[in-house]
Amino acid sequence: MRATVLLADSAISDPSGKVHALGLGWSTTITPMPAAAIVVFIKVPWSETNQRHQFLLELVDADGRGFAPPGADGLPGAAVAITDSFEVGRPAGLPPGTDIDHHFTVNLDRGLPLQPGASYEWRLTVDGQHHEDWSARFSVRPA
Repeated sequence: MRATVLLADSAISDPSGKVHALGLGWSTTITPMPAAAIVVFIKVPWSETNQRHQFLLELVDADGRGFAPPGADGLPGAAVAITDSFEVGRPAGLPPGTDIDHHFTVNLDRGLPLQPGASYEWRLTVDGQHHEDWSARFSVRPA
């Protein structure tokens, strides 16, 4: 399996299977973070179609720890992460061995209280496996 994770200002998947994104490809932001989107493209091998795959998309800090913004009480709240599953079928007539495209978008509300001068990444894990290039790194401009 191969995956690409990109950052955008906003994104949406349409019914025809295309992704439409605005402000795609940034790697620097401010805090609190404005509204943003994560776009994930996955190439599913022929041999892994017609089966359910679990994914985790998590925001981690430069040390690889899950980012958990402070709650109302000032203590760390829940980690910022999305978990779900997907299954990709084999379209009729497609030659055996062909990778099948799958994608999804996640739009984030504004306001994540990121640390100025820090670096973060959105890290994708599929079926318990993560590859170094399955992430989108970004930094937060100093205040």
